[in-house]
Parts: sequence; C-alpha cells; structure tokens
Amino acid sequence: MIPADLYRKIRRLDVRTRGRVTEFFGGQYHSAFKGRGMAFSEVRAYTPGDDVRTIDWNVTARMGEPFVKLFEEEREQTVLLVVDVSASADSGLHGRRRRDVAAEACALVAFSAQRNGDRVGLVLFAGKVEQFTAPANTRTHGLRLIRDLYAHAPETQGTDLPSTLAFARKVLRRKALVVVVSDFAGVSGYDETLRLLASKHDVVTVHIHDPHEAVWPATAGLVALRDAETGRDVWLDASDSESRRAFAREVAVRRQAVQQTVARCGGDYVAIATTEDPADALAAFFRRRNHRR
Repeated sequence: MIPADLYRKIRRLDVRTRGRVTEFFGGQYHSAFKGRGMAFSEVRAYTPGDDVRTIDWNVTARMGEPFVKLFEEEREQTVLLVVDVSASADSGLHGRRRRDVAAEACALVAFSAQRNGDRVGLVLFAGKVEQFTAPANTRTHGLRLIRDLYAHAPETQGTDLPSTLAFARKVLRRKALVVVVSDFAGVSGYDETLRLLASKHDVVTVHIHDPHEAVWPATAGLVALRDAETGRDVWLDASDSESRRAFAREVAVRRQAVQQTVARCGGDYVAIATTEDPADALAAFFRRRNHRR
C-alpha cells in the first residue's frame, strides 16, 4: 500500500509531466533520440540520384533493371534510467531535495519515451545496484518507476557508479539510451566503465546540483557541512570572504570535472539545478542535441 502523501505526490507529478510531454516534449525527444538504426522496408526501381550502394543486386538480376532498397528508422528502443538514490540524494537546501528534481527529470524522459513507443527500465543504486526493473511500455509501468524513485530507501552507504555502469552494460543486449542521474557526490573511478558503456550505447548524464550549497552569507558564521554519504563534518568559516570564495571554487571545479569526464568518455552532459525547472533544462539539452545532429 502506497502512503497517501506519496500517492498524491506521484499523481501531481504524473499530471504535471504528462501535460508537458503532450504539449511539446514528445516531438523534441523523438528528434533528439533516434531509434536503434535503419530497418529494411521495401524495394523500388532505381532513379537517377539514388545511392548506388543501396542497389539490391538480387532483385536487379531477376527484374533485368536496377532496383534499390528502401529503409526506415527503427523507432522502438530501450531507455534505461540509472538513478543515484544514495543518502546525498535526499539532501537539499530550501526544502527541495535532489531526489525530487531527479524524479521529475526521469518522469519527463520516461513519459516522452513511452509516448514514442519506447520501453523504459530502471536501475536504482547507492553503494551497489539495489533495484533493477526490466524495460516495458505501459502507463502503469511508468508510474511504478516514478513511485520507486520516490519511495526507495538506500540499503547501502556510498555511491558505487563504476559497478552500476558495468551492470547496465550486462543487462543491455542491444543498443539503448542510458540516462544516468546523480549528484556525483563522492563518485570517482568511473571513467573506464562509462567509456565502455558509451562505446555501445547512447549515454546521457544528468547532474543534479544545489547551487545554494556553494554560496553562504557572511552572517552564517562558522558552519558545519555534513557529508550525507559519510556523515563526516567539514567546517566552513563563512565570515571569512576568502574561505567562501575558495569553497565556491571547489564546488565549481568538482562540477566541471564531471562534465569533462563525461565528454571525454563519449557521453552527453546535462546539469539541472534544484532551483530550476527540469523541463527547461532538458528542453534546452534536446535543442542543443538536435542542432548538433
């Protein structure tokens, strides 16, 4: 039985995101993420200007005149959401958790994919892979994924992204779209597994971050910042301007390092702040991707 407050939250998110998908998201998703490839459709007589590489020599020999093969895009594909549900996902200043933003971003991708006939699966991970839901394409399946994103409590400490990416490679037998959603707090050593995953699949990393964590007013004084992953406290003297600037620089460098790693490994990178609408960030990413194509 789903608690009443959780059920209301899921229903509100369902209405909000499906409305946006219907309005404009489905077409942008379709353009940004093509299917697995091209499938044979039919043959027709050759006309000047056709690519000679598409000539069907068997049909040409039988008919006594050149015929070419026609292909159409394979639309159905698999989308795998790989989502970080470690302790840091439940943190966030000013009342908005990273997990809430991640859930909305995942809902937008999942419902857009389902609208285009794609199957969507889910991997939840913390210190290990804690849940795998096989891809499917039904309305109830999509709602179940969002429910699990909200309701799952991490069973392990830390964030083991390398083994999770290796797990994704293992369960995906055909080329797929893999969307990795994480705040990348305490994450390291994932370069090689990300590169291997991106060499076969279309990988998009969604970096959830809270900009409030990098900016502290001088009036805050001495602040204890607790690492949600380890429970360790780091002290910041917010009254000292240089300490504030150094802390903000460190946060910016960590975020830039994630972006550079993803690019180097062949994936796409999207940053979504807890202060912004995930739909705006994803729509901007879709436009950039379509422009590149």
